[in-house]
Amino acid sequence: MKSMNVEYRTVKAPEPDAPASPVALTQATMEARKAKVLEKMKERGIEQLILYGDVEHGANFEYLVGYFTRFEEGLLVLDKDGSMTLVLGNENLNKASKARFAAAAVHVSLFSLPNQPNRSDKTLPELLAEAGIRPDRRTGIVGWKMFTSPVEKNNQLFDIPAFILAAIEQIVGNPALLSNETDLFIGENGVRTTNNANEIAHYEFGAALASDCLLAAMNKLDAGTTEMELGDALVRNGQHTSVVTIAASGPRFIQGNMFPTDNRVKVGDPISLTVGYRGGLSSRAGYAVHDGDELSESCRDYLTRVVKPYFAAYVHWLETIRIGMKGGELFQAVESILPRAQYGWSLCPGHLTAEEEWMSSPVYEGSQETLASGMIFQIDIIPSVPGYGGVSAESTVVLADAQLKQALREEYPEVWQRMQRRRAYLIQELGITLSEDVLPMCGTVAYLRPYLLNKTMALAVGPEAEPCV
Repeated sequence: MKSMNVEYRTVKAPEPDAPASPVALTQATMEARKAKVLEKMKERGIEQLILYGDVEHGANFEYLVGYFTRFEEGLLVLDKDGSMTLVLGNENLNKASKARFAAAAVHVSLFSLPNQPNRSDKTLPELLAEAGIRPDRRTGIVGWKMFTSPVEKNNQLFDIPAFILAAIEQIVGNPALLSNETDLFIGENGVRTTNNANEIAHYEFGAALASDCLLAAMNKLDAGTTEMELGDALVRNGQHTSVVTIAASGPRFIQGNMFPTDNRVKVGDPISLTVGYRGGLSSRAGYAVHDGDELSESCRDYLTRVVKPYFAAYVHWLETIRIGMKGGELFQAVESILPRAQYGWSLCPGHLTAEEEWMSSPVYEGSQETLASGMIFQIDIIPSVPGYGGVSAESTVVLADAQLKQALREEYPEVWQRMQRRRAYLIQELGITLSEDVLPMCGTVAYLRPYLLNKTMALAVGPEAEPCV
């Protein structure tokens, strides 16, 4: 690995560049999604697949339906012959006709909010049988989480409500015929882990919007600014966020609170800013200071002790990642520059994203999963060094081979042009030798202002190679 000269210097800020409106998923994309799922079912011998969804766990359901059921629970029953039935509560029953595929609908008022009218003519097992769930068939259950425990029977752990699982078990009859098949969607080679050009253009809207909102909040931040004013900059256009929005100055989680308050930014405060939309999240952590002299004496070496090593690892991530490498290789590349024992990070240094902020990750210690074209990644390295505030430049990129690049260039030229401008910024302004396989999904990838009251200086790679500090 080459040595890296990380500099803190005057840097031109990236331009806000989110598109004015999202790109819709085409019916051709939806048909391809369904075909992939049916092929996986055939490979696994699954005769009926039952997908669960609710407001926080709706991404796998939405992958085929086109929407999630917001405040109600919902099921999609997919037969191996391709027929589909939606199981919906009171306030989503009229949305059945809005699904991206023709689907029968069964009304289950148990999925509705408390004290709403309940039908009394059939039990839940009877209604689920009406929805097409049949006895003595290999049945896959899809919630939102696959389990990867080394000590559990992972395909026998089910993350759907017990009352629904009990009804399914009653119908199917033989427990041995039930299995958790969520990894069909989000695990190694899961159908949702890679995206075509249409899907990437669709998700780029949210990734770029989060980035623009974060940049606006960073520019708005000043001594005396309230957390709620920063939060107001982070949420825009009425879009549904994928995580709790964070705008925090100073100590966090006081009396259990996780949301912005009227607390005002004070010089010297640690700062956390985060917003995510479907397609990507952007996050920054640093200090509300103009320079290191405004930090408390105990952490005045924050820039050299925490920030520069973090940025070096982040840059190495961007320069090293490539299609075809194993996830464990990328994990080790980060570990080699930013050792966990010294910098306290404990999660995966990069994970997949889509409707949900964290889908799954092929990047973990010892991973033999292959990184593939079409994977949308969050660069998510989280150091935690005692005595120091955090540092973060979490952002979103996609891996693309020549075929996918050509499709983006031809089908979505405006998306392609934005991605090329972002690449040029990373290479020319920040000095990063960016992997040819990386297309930035937003404008603030790698843009890190650790001293957030200084809006002209940021981290970059210098021209001369020197050992990392």
